[in-house]
Amino acid sequence: MRAEDGGGPIRVVLADDEPMLRRGLRVLLESGSTIQVVGEASNGDELLAKVRAHRPDVALIDVQMPGKDGLTALRDLNALPDPPVAAVLTTFDLDDYISDALRFGAHGFLLKDADPAVLVRAVHDLAAGGAVLDPRITARLLPRFRSVRDNAHEMQLVRGLSGREQQVLQLLADGRSNADIAARLGLTEATVKSYVSTVLSKLGAQNRVQAALIAQRVAGERP
Repeated sequence: MRAEDGGGPIRVVLADDEPMLRRGLRVLLESGSTIQVVGEASNGDELLAKVRAHRPDVALIDVQMPGKDGLTALRDLNALPDPPVAAVLTTFDLDDYISDALRFGAHGFLLKDADPAVLVRAVHDLAAGGAVLDPRITARLLPRFRSVRDNAHEMQLVRGLSGREQQVLQLLADGRSNADIAARLGLTEATVKSYVSTVLSKLGAQNRVQAALIAQRVAGERP
């Protein structure tokens, strides 16, 4: 049984080619009793093998690794049945990777120098169905995507959502999990999942991160 089903600690696989960094992340994430690192990988092939062997809830993936890199591994990971929720964890300039990572199913973008409490919270949010974006990454993403996206069209799409759907989108953009959204709006998690699915479909977003970026871009364009 997996963690989101009430079966124990959140199970995590770490993929990074620096052993010392993986060790530090393991110590950090396992400092409490709610997260268990069940596997470590130094490249994409090892990541896929660890995921198949351990069926983690969350995968934290570095972008640049020898052999199969993080982006290729992310693409292959999301082709697996019942893949873990994956976030990109990196120190690198992400501008060249963002579009591919989103297309390949990343649910979050985190920087390795983030505050330890932020990383721990991010793992919990990912396991609960949330999307996570380091604010420093968001600040760089929004101007870049404004230059290549039709903001007027996106604003029209958002305005076409029902009132409840817009509420769900705003909470989703704040990185809230389905459970958090349900509690705030007085809905069941099943109902929230249905709303999220509808919102993604209406916005043409592949995942929660894309929907969150659309919501933040539209909010930035409003007077």
